[in-house]
Amino acid sequence: MQELTHYINGAHVKGTSGRFADVMNPATGEVQAKCPLANAEEMAQAVAHAAAAQPAWAATNPQRRARVLMKLVDLLNRDMDKLAEALSREHGKTLPDAAGDVQRGLEVVEYCIGAPQLLKGEYTDSAGPGIDMYSMRQALGVTAGITPFNFPAMIPMWMFAPAIACGNAFILKPSERDPSVPLMLAELAEEAGLPKGILQVVNGDKEAVDAILYNDVIQSVGFVGSTPIAEYIYGTGCAQGKRVQCFGGAKNHMIIMPDADMAQAADALVGAGYGAAGERCMAISVAVPVGDETADKLIEELVPRIEKLKVGPYTAGNDVDYGPVVTAAAKANIERLVQTGIDQGADLVVDGRDFKLQGYEEGYFVGPHLFDKATKDMDIYKHEIFGPVLTCVRAQSYEEALGLAMDHEYGNGTAIFTRDGDAARDFANRINIGMVGVNVPIPVPLAYHTFGGWKKSVFGDLNQHGPDAFKFYTRTKTVTARWPSGIKEGGEFSIPVME
Repeated sequence: MQELTHYINGAHVKGTSGRFADVMNPATGEVQAKCPLANAEEMAQAVAHAAAAQPAWAATNPQRRARVLMKLVDLLNRDMDKLAEALSREHGKTLPDAAGDVQRGLEVVEYCIGAPQLLKGEYTDSAGPGIDMYSMRQALGVTAGITPFNFPAMIPMWMFAPAIACGNAFILKPSERDPSVPLMLAELAEEAGLPKGILQVVNGDKEAVDAILYNDVIQSVGFVGSTPIAEYIYGTGCAQGKRVQCFGGAKNHMIIMPDADMAQAADALVGAGYGAAGERCMAISVAVPVGDETADKLIEELVPRIEKLKVGPYTAGNDVDYGPVVTAAAKANIERLVQTGIDQGADLVVDGRDFKLQGYEEGYFVGPHLFDKATKDMDIYKHEIFGPVLTCVRAQSYEEALGLAMDHEYGNGTAIFTRDGDAARDFANRINIGMVGVNVPIPVPLAYHTFGGWKKSVFGDLNQHGPDAFKFYTRTKTVTARWPSGIKEGGEFSIPVME
């Protein structure tokens, strides 16, 4: 049995707490490794190394820091296949999807190579007689991130790349369910030239999370996961005086207008709803066709596509559409919510409950499900299922469809499929959701824009990656300087004003 480690101060370090979590193979249900769960002392050790290393790194000019990131991009491309395979083995997603996970993180690293430009301050000469003013963006110090199981490469890079580009040290607490790729990323960063102690990986559970939140040296915390935990981390971290950004749950609606291309909309829904077994915070889990005729056409297009989906392990080849969900508990929760949908009166048009994969009966595979005629009071509509379940809620008008998305407590992503520019423009302007797609089912912004939802999908003022990341991981300092041309006698006791 492989025993994984932490990565502290440039070395793999065995856990000392005596506590471990099982790292499963989701396709077989077998334990493939044990992940150490850090205690507060282990976290404090990592923080101490980070605090010692960070001042010299912050004093390194931004161009040299950017060169480390340039090299990291090369190494990520070199080891893409190795990273994807390790990711698929622990998470269960297909190899192409795993490579996409790494690629979207890599693109944030590429953006952060622009740190010298992004960190430039402002300058005003002659703000007053002989007075100049300038501002500069300075690193926070030691920062931390708590990342989820569903994107074990992308989301860590979304956090640590801008943090270290800004001159911070970063403590990464990844999901204990699939920790191998984060450990590999830390190794690659140091191979690229990152000093020891600047990026460290400390595995753990709530004890490690609390050790981050209550450590006075750590200045900021990023989190992605469920909304209840996001609320806890945000509230606790803010109470400890930290800068905190937390991203929570989602229930993403896709509005299908009567004039939409139904084949295109169906293709988009299948990919967005069932890709990665639905374990994406930007997955489309609710289809809202406008009008019964539109709904009937959409269901007619969806059913054969869903019934043809190929479900299997990543080792079965690149034509597998999606793999298992991450744990037995996740599978049980999906099955429970599917049953509530049936009990509460939704029509189960595609029933994946009896799905079995020969040779993988102990794996966490869940067949695809499609509900029609669900209503907004049903559990399958209200709650994030995080599985291969698509729910169709029929609306009788555009305004009703818009209202469904706007009234839901989550506001991560949404989309509209239409040929009508007026409808698309109105939707994009009025919807109270952070990321909007127009004929794009998963509107995840590219690295040079920011990622973030609204409502109970986010807690904090700044989004991830893009310009917001450089604001989040720095503080602005403003200097007012005066160099008198001669000796001025006496002091001034009134507040200076412009003349």
